[in-house]
Amino acid sequence: MRENYELTVIDCSELAGCALNMRRENARLVQICAVSIPDGYELSYSFAKEYEFINYRIVINENDKVVSIGDIYPGAVFYENEMKELFGVNIESMYLDYNNKLYKIETETPFKK
Repeated sequence: MRENYELTVIDCSELAGCALNMRRENARLVQICAVSIPDGYELSYSFAKEYEFINYRIVINENDKVVSIGDIYPGAVFYENEMKELFGVNIESMYLDYNNKLYKIETETPFKK
């Protein structure tokens, strides 16, 4: 059986509400992906519920702040620390911030363009 795949581009301010709706629908957080683009980042948040695969994408400028969804999905804290440490994404209100010590890397924000 092939899963249903949905991609919705949202504003950064809608992220917490979308994540909360996914939690209320008993969807699980599958992954959060960051990609460097000119002058900023493209962040994709993927959720799954049975055979549905729902993706929310936000495009932000380099200095924009993204609110943490760690209070809604506790496992998001690892993805968020990774985005912060490897890309330099500004994540606000993380309940567990590794302060750039998640990975042992020599270069600060190695994937930041």
